[in-house]
Amino acid sequence: MTRVAGRLQRAPALPISIALMLIIYAVGVAEIDGFGGSSTIRAVLLLSTFLGIAAAGQTLVVLIGGIDLSIPYVVGAANVAVAQLSGKGMSFALACVIVLAGAACVGALSAAISVRCRVHPLLVTLGVGTALVGLVQFWTKGLPVGGAPNWLSSFVSIGASTGPVGVAPVVVLWAGFAVVFIFILRRTVFGRQAYALGSAPEAAELALVRPLRVWMITFAISAVLAAVAGILELGFTGSADASVGNSYLFLSVGAVVIGGTAIGGGTGGYTGTVIGTLTLTLLTTVFAGLGLGDALQQSVLGAAIIVLVAAYGRGTHVRTRI
Repeated sequence: MTRVAGRLQRAPALPISIALMLIIYAVGVAEIDGFGGSSTIRAVLLLSTFLGIAAAGQTLVVLIGGIDLSIPYVVGAANVAVAQLSGKGMSFALACVIVLAGAACVGALSAAISVRCRVHPLLVTLGVGTALVGLVQFWTKGLPVGGAPNWLSSFVSIGASTGPVGVAPVVVLWAGFAVVFIFILRRTVFGRQAYALGSAPEAAELALVRPLRVWMITFAISAVLAAVAGILELGFTGSADASVGNSYLFLSVGAVVIGGTAIGGGTGGYTGTVIGTLTLTLLTTVFAGLGLGDALQQSVLGAAIIVLVAAYGRGTHVRTRI
């Protein structure tokens, strides 16, 4: 086991993630009747989109050396809040703008508390997220009114197509978003500052990178993307549910880790997270096709992530090589 972990650690993370995804796909084709056809691919891509958007924010947060456990709560709160506001007569577009702005404030607040009070973001985001959902539930009394407009339901429908492309429009949106997000991380000042802060915080600060500013922007982006995922989930399910984001607590971190982004920060990127998202969605789809229960699914997923964290984490952190 130690020898295998050592080999994994020395190998690049992205090829390992791709190989894992292909293996899972091959198992599904071999063991499940009808798996692997166009309908399966369409479904996997669509389900991956929601997680992939939320995991983009988690990727950015992990890159700077943090972690955001408020994501599932923001997903659920945004899902309910947009439905409630639009159900009370507000235009859906305005409701989305208000919810996204509120999410950005929540993310920035979490970062400010973490940095100013020197409290690990794991604790801060968990507390802020829990409080947020509690407030939304109190506001709606647990019975949100309203739902998704028809155009949003069509936008995220598994049967929808985008011109000659045989996938839902939201999948095309995710593909374009991925390209832009990767560009931001790799080619912009903010992206380079995020990597620098995660790699060597002290050196980055000496290079005039302002940690509080970067952290607040990063966590605000993470919260906004989580809210976007929550709004898209509203269109997919058709009704509001504060618990819709529960699975994101595990899966958003899992997608980032499987994609090879170092938990300590400074190494990785969104390309790996996209592969990690597709891998996790494939894995859960195969599990469902094999008839495995939720408890067993969580156990296997957790064990896989532990192995990958142990393998990737054995490497020397980038800040020790500068």
